[in-house]
Formats: sequence, C-alpha cells, structure tokens
Amino acid sequence: MKSITVKELKSMKDSGEDFQLIDVREPNEYEVAEIGGELIPLATVPQNADKFAKDKKVVVHCRSGKRSANAIQFLEQQHGFDNLYNLEGGILAWSDEIDPGVAKY
Repeated sequence: MKSITVKELKSMKDSGEDFQLIDVREPNEYEVAEIGGELIPLATVPQNADKFAKDKKVVVHCRSGKRSANAIQFLEQQHGFDNLYNLEGGILAWSDEIDPGVAKY
C-alpha cells in the first residue's frame, strides 16, 4: 500500500496539484476536525467506490490511518485501484505537524 506524509500532502495542496482527498471518518468526527476533502465514511466505501477517481492521485485519510488503510485495501483488492495513497498518521499527524488548530480527539 502506498502512503504519503502530511508534509507531502501539504505540499500538494499548496502547489495546486490535481488530486482527490477522501475522508473516511464519520460525519460527527468531520464536524470536530477536518482538513478538506469529500466525506465518505468507511462503512459506505463499498457502495461509493465509483466516487474515487481512477485518473489521478487519491489521498485517503481518517483519524490515525487505520480506517483509511482498510478502505484502500478493499478498493485495491475489489476494484483494482492503483492510485490510492494512505495519509500516514491521519488527521492527528496533520494537527501535530502542520496545523495545531485542527482539533485532536
């Protein structure tokens, strides 16, 4: 499974790179803290696989990186994706290394 650091993600955002950011946490978690991207909770990934781009880099994140890894594993195995990147450390790492204003929970 490919991964990306929060510093690499920040660089991609700052440079205007064309990529998709997907958050697989729950809506109540998204309300507490978010770094952008489309919310597709992990339990709904199977029926929303068509919402994940296949023609550009897709960064998938959650709170710590575990749920996003599960989503990526499913999409790679069941749908043949090869353009998915797991955000190492998730939103917690983003709060620690990039923006301490993003709430930790």
